[in-house]
Amino acid sequence: MSVSVVVKNAASTTGEGPHWDPVSRVLWYVDITANDVHRYDTTTGQDSKLHLDDTVSFVTPTKFNLESLVVGLGRRISCLDWKTGNVTHLTEEVDLGTKNRFNDGKCDPSGRLWTGTMGYEATPGATAIELQMGSLYSLTKGSLKHHLDKIDISNGLDWTDDQRTMFYIDSIPRKVYAFDFDVVNGEISNRRVAVDFGEGTYEERGVPDGCCLDAEGKLWVACYHGAKVIRFDPETGKELQHVSFPAKRITSCCFGGENLDELYVTCGKFGLTDEEFKKEQPLAGSIFKVTGLGIKGRPMHCYEDK
Repeated sequence: MSVSVVVKNAASTTGEGPHWDPVSRVLWYVDITANDVHRYDTTTGQDSKLHLDDTVSFVTPTKFNLESLVVGLGRRISCLDWKTGNVTHLTEEVDLGTKNRFNDGKCDPSGRLWTGTMGYEATPGATAIELQMGSLYSLTKGSLKHHLDKIDISNGLDWTDDQRTMFYIDSIPRKVYAFDFDVVNGEISNRRVAVDFGEGTYEERGVPDGCCLDAEGKLWVACYHGAKVIRFDPETGKELQHVSFPAKRITSCCFGGENLDELYVTCGKFGLTDEEFKKEQPLAGSIFKVTGLGIKGRPMHCYEDK
């Protein structure tokens, strides 16, 4: 196994939301409070970006046009045309009367978008967050559906191959939850804890952030402030292995590459002092690639408005 840097210091604030497109061999990701959407072409090695007018928390291509992107833009979900830079809002602002914003988001096996909000961060990337102000939503036919409230930081999502279970992270409780999932109606029920980061493990694991499932049904969880990605058995909650990185603010991960056997990992720089960045974490904000795991991932789902 080896860890390499594919885009050094890619994000000036918080890199997040990696999405692998196998057709163009492109890794999409965002730099949240820099308000940027990035496109990393693994064939040419070129990393390009578009700057928007609000925070950008996730990015996913649409099924029939891979350069028509759905993004979390502030408190709206919007469509971004990568070629023109034009933005079309798909929803009105949510959580009016608060300083909330959308955070992580991902599409389920039917192409339905799931994304949630989080409370205001007095210092982005730190712990000064308004708690229990977030919600979890899904988007179908341009209509937002509310599923959960009193969420601290709405984060990682993924679904099992049989489409019967959804995993979902709320970062501050440091738990990965599992739900029974109804893919036809877009409903969740029977919330239970799949992975508990546990008391007394903050220095070792930090908090759970983004996540993805591999082809064996195991869960890979990014550890913000933990400098690692941990592979868990979601049936038992036990740690199976981990990959360490030369950056503490690890935010998310996804499988990519021609054979879906490379793990791409995003991280953040925001919150580091200039001295900490230069002397302790000079690779903060970079995009990392892990090879030689001997494990394959699964294709990610694109947005499909039915």
